[in-house]
Amino acid sequence: MKLYFSPGACSLSPHIVLQEAGYAFHLEKVDLKSHRTHAGVALATVSGKNYVPILELDDGQQLTEGPVIVQYLADGRPEADLIPKSGTFERYRVQEWLNFITSELHKTFTPLFHRAEISKDWQDASETKLAGRFEWLSAQLDGRGYLMGERFTVADAYLFTVLNWCNFVGLDLKRWPTLDAYVARVAARPAVQRAMKAEGLRVKAAA
Repeated sequence: MKLYFSPGACSLSPHIVLQEAGYAFHLEKVDLKSHRTHAGVALATVSGKNYVPILELDDGQQLTEGPVIVQYLADGRPEADLIPKSGTFERYRVQEWLNFITSELHKTFTPLFHRAEISKDWQDASETKLAGRFEWLSAQLDGRGYLMGERFTVADAYLFTVLNWCNFVGLDLKRWPTLDAYVARVAARPAVQRAMKAEGLRVKAAA
């Protein structure tokens, strides 16, 4: 099994899940500026979508789209308890979270990674939308360890990955203490630490 990733990108989410579930896997680093792998292969020849994450299975099949990959990985290792069983209401709740994160948070961050290319009004609009989503999210996490209560799921791997982008786009997550504490709590997990170290990333963990 091989994961095509770029350090700190959305591919960190399935990387965390791979670590949490105890899979044996290989990493293939991708430069998102050149869209080439560490070995010099054009990413477009690996997947026509030309972006990460890409999970390549041992039989040669591929899966793309992070929210799908993490569900596949969690279902493959039910003993890791990273996602509720298919058909349960709790499973749909995790899928609800995955969809919220990808549509309302992930995509809203995208313009902020390209500040030199977009107008100040667009930047401000993106920050304002994120602030509103963060306010709502803070209320949902108040008194909870994770999105589903005290159970860490694949949705937390994704949310952690996206919230960590605040460090790279100039947003101060300390404005939302509940979210700041949540990121530190997830960062303290050994599997998350392993994934971050493998990608050359540093995150301040909870004391």
